[in-house]
Amino acid sequence: MRTAAQHPRAQSMARLTMWVLAIASVTGCSFIPTHVRPDAPVPSTYPGDASAAAPEGEAAADIEWQRYFSDPRLQRLIEIALQHNRDLRIAVLNIEQARAQYQVRRADEWPTVNAGATASRQPRVGDSGSGGSISSTYTAGLQITSYEFDFFGRVRSLSQAQLAQFLGTEEARKTVQISLIASVANSWLALLADDELLAVTRQTLATREESLKLTQLKFDNGASSELDVRQAQSLLEGARVALAQQLRQRALDENALALLLGQPVPAEALPAPTAAPSNVARPALAETVLPDLPAGLPSDLLNRRPDIRQAEQQLIAASANIGAARAAFFPRITLSTSIGSASTELSGLFKSGSFAWSFAPQLVVPIFDAGRNQANLDAAQVGRDIAVAQYERAVQSAFREVADALAGRATLGEQLRAQQAQAQAEETRTRLADLRYRNGASSYLDVLDAQRSLFTAQQAVVQTQAAERQNRVTLYKVLGGGWKDAAGK
Repeated sequence: MRTAAQHPRAQSMARLTMWVLAIASVTGCSFIPTHVRPDAPVPSTYPGDASAAAPEGEAAADIEWQRYFSDPRLQRLIEIALQHNRDLRIAVLNIEQARAQYQVRRADEWPTVNAGATASRQPRVGDSGSGGSISSTYTAGLQITSYEFDFFGRVRSLSQAQLAQFLGTEEARKTVQISLIASVANSWLALLADDELLAVTRQTLATREESLKLTQLKFDNGASSELDVRQAQSLLEGARVALAQQLRQRALDENALALLLGQPVPAEALPAPTAAPSNVARPALAETVLPDLPAGLPSDLLNRRPDIRQAEQQLIAASANIGAARAAFFPRITLSTSIGSASTELSGLFKSGSFAWSFAPQLVVPIFDAGRNQANLDAAQVGRDIAVAQYERAVQSAFREVADALAGRATLGEQLRAQQAQAQAEETRTRLADLRYRNGASSYLDVLDAQRSLFTAQQAVVQTQAAERQNRVTLYKVLGGGWKDAAGK
């Protein structure tokens, strides 16, 4: 401890301390391995070279979801989900938490200056027994306690690891948003399909009710057998079973959409039920326009998919942890210092001539730690190997998802055209079978079989059309689209 008599020297020591702190902040070395993105463990093109045959246009990751989903009701539902969905809210809060944790680590790179006061009383040196004199010391001022000079980059490595974790949570939020938007859109399409199926079923139910009435009338007049009546009745009840199933499925789909929205589905945003169609065309689904997208190359996914970028940030964090573990093998230099006022009497603490300072650097060199530092380094290196495997798995999963969506795009369109043609053929067959039956040229069994086939074909058309639209949504999602809003954020 020094008093005011050494005031000029105290100023020199204070300046020296500031210079040391400044030099330490810029001259520390780093043991973090150089980050090299692992080679993508996937082929250079998608199966069947689908990327070469893909349509030209803007990449999915560059298309805001407001432009891709043009239906105003669907846009409204997506806006509600982005505001109230709890999974997305958790992802945003995770970002805030990671940002705070990064700030904590970042603060470790700088000295912490506190205002403090101390008081101590002890026997004077050389005095003993109960009659000895007591020495009192009172201090007050600014203190820096155990500040580490980061010459070997340990603190900075931990800070960079936390920064990568923070950046990873931002990518995770984008991934959650992409999945949420796609789920809302697919649930919307499922509701459209439910309404289409209900319309088909209600039309079929009305037709079968009329058919049963006609068959019953013929049976009552002896022109038909009871077998025909029971067959018509069975077909009618089958339609009622299908109607009940579809009503239940629509309720389930609406409940699923409400969970995504985080609140009840607004009535004005629900798809309007379609009228019973007179043919196999389904206007509600057919009018839902979703642009086709270019697939690009698998290498494009590395920059377009937030989940892959998140995995890369985890890899960067793991490398930074290796740097911190390596730096632990080297000496650690810390400094505790204070500047302020000191006195042997409390009343004289802030009087003239009470200025004092202290300067206490400490050097600690690891000699024997029972293998702790080496174990920490081994764990950090294994952690990096795990992060590499997780990154490669993320790339492979993304490749598989895009390949699946492209396979659906290549086949669902042709399947839909074929099923529409089949439904038209079944409609014509049903009309001809009914005409033949009314003229006595065939049995009622032919009519029932034609009606059953027509109902199945009409349901297949709706289901395939919904699958084709949902596959477009999935392709938009897996290509990295949906995390940008209209402002490009």
